[in-house]
Amino acid sequence: QVQLVESGGGLVQAGGSLRLSCAASGSIFSISAMGWYRQAPGKQREWVADINSGGSTNYAYSVRGRFTISRDNAKNTVYLQMNSLKLEDAAVYYCKANINVGLAYLDYWGQGTQVTVSS
Repeated sequence: QVQLVESGGGLVQAGGSLRLSCAASGSIFSISAMGWYRQAPGKQREWVADINSGGSTNYAYSVRGRFTISRDNAKNTVYLQMNSLKLEDAAVYYCKANINVGLAYLDYWGQGTQVTVSS
């Protein structure tokens, strides 16, 4: 069984910072790309950032320059450092990882962590 668990969400004032973590556990052979998505009430889930196994990153325009994605391969963990948070950043944040469990690479999702931004 493979599980992704997010942590680090919470309440923060606009302009503040949070760091999200997502740790993968279970019978993992390897992990390729990892990323973050978010979904606000009444809206579709949107891609935020991703990072491949070599460390190359991509960001949505809305978070570029404010958020930083990173990973620790030894810990099977991906992070999202969120700075200069805005009201529109409030959402449930989900991590995703493309994981090989011995047969093929499959996408796995975490259960989400709530980020609330207040004025």
